[in-house]
Amino acid sequence: MPEISFFFGIRITMNSKDHNKPHFHASYGEYKANFDFDGEITKGKFPPKQAKIVAAWAVIHKDELLKNWELAKEGEHTFDISPLK
Repeated sequence: MPEISFFFGIRITMNSKDHNKPHFHASYGEYKANFDFDGEITKGKFPPKQAKIVAAWAVIHKDELLKNWELAKEGEHTFDISPLK
């Protein structure tokens, strides 16, 4: 899965083969979860502090996430999204 962002040890990816409700994948150490574009966990587990960070990032970058989702659905390359600093 292509990485679209990385911050505070959290890796954000989006899979072009996913056809479910729009979402992205986040991993942090041994934790993995799917998040919707409103920052809610839809599958998996994530530490609460890092989940809040991912949720804030998702809300800030919702439009970019939607554009990347459309690109991925069409088999196009996704673009990087700015990390939280």
